[in-house]
Amino acid sequence: MSATPDEFEWIARVLRPLARNAPEAFDLADDAASIPGRPGCDLIVTKDAIVEGVHFVAGDPPELVARKLLRVNLSDLAAKGAEPYGYFLAVAWPARFGWGEREAFARGLEADQAHYALKLFGGDTVSTPGPLTASVTMLGWAPAGRMVLRSAAQPGDRVLVTGTIGDGRLGLDVAKGLGVGLSYADEAWLVERYRLPQPRLSVRNALSSLAHAAADVSDGLLADVGHIAEASGAGARIDLDRLPLSGPASRWLARASDAVAARVALATGGDDYEIVCTAPAERAGELAAACRALDLPLTEVGEVTPEPGLHVLAGGREIEVSRTGWRHG
Repeated sequence: MSATPDEFEWIARVLRPLARNAPEAFDLADDAASIPGRPGCDLIVTKDAIVEGVHFVAGDPPELVARKLLRVNLSDLAAKGAEPYGYFLAVAWPARFGWGEREAFARGLEADQAHYALKLFGGDTVSTPGPLTASVTMLGWAPAGRMVLRSAAQPGDRVLVTGTIGDGRLGLDVAKGLGVGLSYADEAWLVERYRLPQPRLSVRNALSSLAHAAADVSDGLLADVGHIAEASGAGARIDLDRLPLSGPASRWLARASDAVAARVALATGGDDYEIVCTAPAERAGELAAACRALDLPLTEVGEVTPEPGLHVLAGGREIEVSRTGWRHG
């Protein structure tokens, strides 16, 4: 065995077991997979990539990087109301990633494959002089014609978000060694939230039945609400005083010298991987009850407006926000 595995060694020894004998994958011995249809369903396809130094911190454990890679893609499926099925993987390995690091990466994939009932169907591996870069094409199933779109929000809809917002942004600061002035336990919890987001797959059926539009909160709550509004030819009004916060985020906010600026930072930081959705006023309570039954809070933070544009309120007044979230180059 060579110190640095080549592509075929890596596939045979490490990736082939992750196919779990799926007939679609042909034991990873071919250049393609074959995906059969599922009666009454549409095949939903999404793709996200992560880059060292951009989406995760250099030096993060390879197992956690692999798990985050799967989870950010699963979060997209959750927002579409889709059931996970399997995935294709592409990885560009820096020279410093030998067998040990690659096997650790595969252990992370294996752990979350088992948790989310996924199979690897194929992909590609290459070498790179740059940072570790990995991408997944994730497949899922949604009832035919019922994928939840970004573009179907309607004026008067309530804007609702699962879980809590701002933990990803604070967790990134801690992971970078910046610290956020909280206890060791709080900072450790925030780092865990950043490194291992929780795709909200449990709400997919409720979204499919009750929501008009949805997206996952990856770029920042304000940015992703803006994406929904723009795609729907509408606008939105968001009240930052309603922002759902975790205990650690609440304690961080309480220490802030400028509470409004701090709330904006939490609402624009991204990496939360919660679901923001819109639902008609008469269905919002039903949707919230469905989420409560899943032990997942759902908080109303605003409404969809007929006039275009994103209007942000804090402290009972409208404020200017120069940056709503992460902008991709």
